[in-house]
Amino acid sequence: MDQLLEMASIVSSIIWGPFVLIPLLFVVGMFLTVRLRLLQLFRLPHALWLALVRRKEDPSVEGDISHYQALSTALAATVGVGNIAGAALAIGVGGPGALFWMWVVGLIGMATKYSEALLGVKFRRTDAKGEQSGGPMYYLKHGIRGGLGTTLGVAFAVFGAIAAFGIGNGTQSNAVSDQITNITPLAPWMVGLALTVIAGAVILGGIKSIGRVASGLVPIMIVLYVGACLVVLAVNWAAILPALQLVVTDAFTGTSAAGGFAGAGIMLAIQQGFSRGIFSNESGLGTGGIAAAAAKTRQPVRQAMVSMTQTFIDTIIVVTMTCLVIITTGAWQASGEEREDGSLMTSSAVAEGLGNLSPGLAPVGTYIVAVAVAVFAFTTLLGWAYYGERCIVFLAGRKLVTPYRLVFIAVIFIGSIASLDSVWLFSDIANGLMALPNLIGLLLLSPVIVAETRRFFEHPDWRNPDAIMEDVSK
Repeated sequence: MDQLLEMASIVSSIIWGPFVLIPLLFVVGMFLTVRLRLLQLFRLPHALWLALVRRKEDPSVEGDISHYQALSTALAATVGVGNIAGAALAIGVGGPGALFWMWVVGLIGMATKYSEALLGVKFRRTDAKGEQSGGPMYYLKHGIRGGLGTTLGVAFAVFGAIAAFGIGNGTQSNAVSDQITNITPLAPWMVGLALTVIAGAVILGGIKSIGRVASGLVPIMIVLYVGACLVVLAVNWAAILPALQLVVTDAFTGTSAAGGFAGAGIMLAIQQGFSRGIFSNESGLGTGGIAAAAAKTRQPVRQAMVSMTQTFIDTIIVVTMTCLVIITTGAWQASGEEREDGSLMTSSAVAEGLGNLSPGLAPVGTYIVAVAVAVFAFTTLLGWAYYGERCIVFLAGRKLVTPYRLVFIAVIFIGSIASLDSVWLFSDIANGLMALPNLIGLLLLSPVIVAETRRFFEHPDWRNPDAIMEDVSK
C-alpha cells in the first residue's frame, strides 16, 4: 500500500507539476479569455441577472430542468469540501499566496466554464428515455472529427465515471460523517446509513429530483456560510487590508506553511492554488457542461453565461471568504492536527472570530462550519452522481444507469465509515485525468465557441432572452 501511495504521489506531482496541467489550464483559460475578449468580466452583470434574477422558462423548450436548477446542480457539485477544507489546506500548505492563484484559476476559469457550458448545450443529445445528455464526452466526439474526438470523448467518460466515486463520493460522504459525529453522539455507521438513504432517494429520482433539491438547499447554505464569514471579517476588519496585501506579496515570494517566511516557495503556492482551485470550481474539468446540457434552453450562449457565474460564486465569493477568515484570524499558522485538517482550521477560525464578538458565540462558529461542510458535501454527492451517470450513458447507454446509481449509493455508506486519508491524493489525480482531454478539446473547438458567441452578441436585441428565443425557434 505504501508503494502504491508513493507511486500515486509521483503521478500527482507530475500531473499537477509545472510542465503538465498547471500550464495547460493557464494557457487554455488565457487563450479563451483573449478569444472571447474578457467576456467573463464585461458580461458578468448580465450573466448574474440571468442566473439569479430572471428565472422565466419556456416550458416548450427541450431540457430536463430550469437554467437556475442547472446552475444549482453545478454549484451543488462544486461548492463542497473543496471550498472549506480544500481552500484551508491550500493556505496551510502553500501559504496565503495560494489564494491569489485560486483567484487566477477562478477568473480565467470563468471563460473556461463558459466555453464548456456552451459546447455542452450545442452538442447535447437526447437519450433513450428522452433526457438530455451532454458534456465533454459529447462535444469531443461530435465536435472533433475522426478518431481523435472519439478517443478523447471516451477517455473523459471513463475518467469521469471513475472519478465520481472519489471526488464526488468518498471524500464527500467521509466529510459528512466526520462533521456530524464531531457535533453529535451518533456513530459513523448511523450517519452513513442516514446519508445513504436520504441521498439514495434523491439520486434514484434522477436529474429532476437532484435539480429540485439543489435549487432549494444550495443557495440557503451558501448565504448562511458566507454570512458567518462576513461577521468574522467585520469583527477583524482592521486585519482585512493587511491580509490582502499578504496574499498578493506571498503569491510571488512564497512562505512557510507553518507561520515562517522561509520555506514553501512560489511553486508550492501556485501548485496549491491551481490544484485546490480546480478541485473547488471544476473549471477545466468539463463537468459544468454536463449540468448545462440538462437546462431548458435554445441558446447555448445564454446558458453558458449562467453557468460561468457558478465559478464566480464558488471561487471569487465562497473560497475567498474561507481564506480571508483563516488569514485574518491567524488560523493559517496553526500546527499539528489543525494544519492537516482543513475543515478544523476553518472551524477554528470562524469560532475564534465569533468568539471575539461574544465568547458565547464561539461554539456557534464550530457548529456553523460543521453543518456547512456536511450540507455542501451532501449536495456535492448529488451533483456528481448525475455527472457519473451521464458518463455511463455515453459509454453504455441507459441500461447501466440503475446499476451505476446503486453502486454509487453503496459507496456513500462505505465512504462514511472508512478511513480515507489518501482519497485527496487520488482525487487530485482523477481531476487531472479528466481535465486533460477536455482542455485539449476546448482548444480544438475554440473556433466554434467564438463563432457562436459572436453570432449571439451581434443580434441587436441580445439582452432580451425572449426575442432571441423567438428568432432561434423559427
